[in-house]
Amino acid sequence: MAIVHVAYVERKGSCHPTEVRDDRWAVGAADTIRTMPVDLPVGEPLNWTAAQPPERPELRGSRVLLRPIDAEGDAGPLYAVSHPPDGDPAVWTYLPDGPYESVEHLRQTLGWAETSSDPLYFVLVRLADERPLGLASYLRITPEFGVIEIGHIWFAPELQRTTAATEAIYLLISHAFDDLAYRRVEWKCNALNAASRRAAERFGFMFEGVFRKHQIVKGRNRDTAWYAITDDEWPAIRACFRAWLLSENFDSDGRQIRSLGELTARAHA
Repeated sequence: MAIVHVAYVERKGSCHPTEVRDDRWAVGAADTIRTMPVDLPVGEPLNWTAAQPPERPELRGSRVLLRPIDAEGDAGPLYAVSHPPDGDPAVWTYLPDGPYESVEHLRQTLGWAETSSDPLYFVLVRLADERPLGLASYLRITPEFGVIEIGHIWFAPELQRTTAATEAIYLLISHAFDDLAYRRVEWKCNALNAASRRAAERFGFMFEGVFRKHQIVKGRNRDTAWYAITDDEWPAIRACFRAWLLSENFDSDGRQIRSLGELTARAHA
């Protein structure tokens, strides 16, 4: 257990010591500074350099491209895959926005998202046909603490449960840890969103608890489930993603041989 020394000021004219907390407690010439050892646990000291705030890169894998939003060009395709008659409006169930009244309504929101820096949005484009098939973002970006969240994610049905969808999440996590030097990547979702919770565990995020009555979304209570990967866990999780994404992990019909969930569970064992 670490021994820390807490500084106190014996202030002239006062019978009680005053703890020195910050620069509001200016020390005068008549003051006496004393320290006393306190046997309390403290966090490990860090030689910490702040992480870099994400900009607007293109993140390209072998199956998917994450690129900045183009509101004019993306509104129509994204509306079509997430609204009737051909799309699935269920993708909006647990999100704070949507479904939208029209393509123009969605275009207006995408116009805002196009310039937003937090959340910082990406369009998910399947490289096989260059179709925009979803959105994802970085949000609650805190470079000074090295914390960033991946969220506001939705995949069109054509992208759900595909290798391209998994690769998109890998690219976001990898960019945060490997390029921008974050210490912690978070995943949060409505505690009732079973699919998102399964995905978080499959991707190697560790469950950290539920924040009860955390938000009100679309007039309904939201309890929020919290998950995270930390930088010391990431090398093992990164190896799992890379092993899973290898072509030899899929048979001639494209079926996986080893599941990502199996690999990441072993990494955490």
